Amino acid sequence: MANLSFSYSKMSTYKECPQKYKFRYILKIPEKPKYYFAFGTALHKVMEFMYANLKPPFPPLEETLKFFRLDWQKTSFAEKGYASAQKELEGYEEGVKIIEAYYKKHEKDIFNPLSTEFRTTQEVDGLSIISIVDRIDYLGEGKVSILDYKTGKTVKREPDQLLMYQKLMSQSPQLLKLVQTKDPSVEKVDVANLLFYYLPKLDEQIYTPAPKEEIDIFWQGVLKVADNIKAEKFSATPSELACKFCDYKDLCPVWKNKKAEDFAQVNAEEKSLSPLEALAKKIDELGTLQTDLTKLKQEVIKEMQTLKLQRHFGKEYNVVLDEQEHLSFADEQAVIDLLRKEKLLNKTLVPTIETIEDLFKNEQVTLEQKKALGALAKKIKTCDLKILKDI
Repeated sequence: MANLSFSYSKMSTYKECPQKYKFRYILKIPEKPKYYFAFGTALHKVMEFMYANLKPPFPPLEETLKFFRLDWQKTSFAEKGYASAQKELEGYEEGVKIIEAYYKKHEKDIFNPLSTEFRTTQEVDGLSIISIVDRIDYLGEGKVSILDYKTGKTVKREPDQLLMYQKLMSQSPQLLKLVQTKDPSVEKVDVANLLFYYLPKLDEQIYTPAPKEEIDIFWQGVLKVADNIKAEKFSATPSELACKFCDYKDLCPVWKNKKAEDFAQVNAEEKSLSPLEALAKKIDELGTLQTDLTKLKQEVIKEMQTLKLQRHFGKEYNVVLDEQEHLSFADEQAVIDLLRKEKLLNKTLVPTIETIEDLFKNEQVTLEQKKALGALAKKIKTCDLKILKDI
């Protein structure tokens, strides 16, 4: 039995909606053209054109703009997915501005990438995995930098994409041979960093490689997705936003079973609420969310501690374990008596855990006083999450 043909795009589509995967990859029903895909593809071609001959400096700006113009003119605005010729023209002009800005920033760079549009197919764990990497830079001593261009309105960190790159490129025989043309003594490729280059703002985001434990967890998820595909598990996972913009909704059995009407009914019910009723509903939702948040945070903390991860990434957010130590006093009266005896009570205003902890940092409190206070205390470790938004 042939290995399952697989890629990051296929996995991403399946995780979005297994039914959508079936329409796109099993039944091979084409989707409508999307202007943002056409725009991104055109700029990727330009980047490949600029770096492809591997002999810096870049081709002249005029030559690159001509390449972009001729490639852009190969298809009509409708084929690209633009709503009108005017919208297509606006897209073209935006592309010209991005190329000119890129030249202004990088034209003098003496740069020789190892590869552009690096394409490879690897047989791994029963999967035939297709990879296309926009650019690979050689850093010496077997180390490579993986770069992916982004052209959308915003750039989001795609942890699955980064982990897939790291997993596959570090064990790619084809990439190893390419590296050995630069350095024959290299026996193993080392992915030193991974970059997302956001072309509209010329912003380069650099990520360090994930630890082996994180790669292993990710790969188990990849294999689970592949097993579900092999088992032909293609149940739809509907949501109002995803279904609204899905090209396959008119074919989807879930949508046909009055799912759209269900969504419309929910919206109508919300619009019929009075201002006070709407506020009361939001208050209840806030309370529920707070309860769910506390529970979810504890689950995330527990799983990260089990997996020995200090930091982990989602698609739009990342979290860092924030471990702290606090004091606990079994005999509160003994603490009050000691504070009064040592004339420290006036330094705490109102004796609380926080104000007493501050005494240990107070230079006016003697070492002997701190030792006496510490003898009554027990240290308790707590753990919280710092939730950070990816830029």
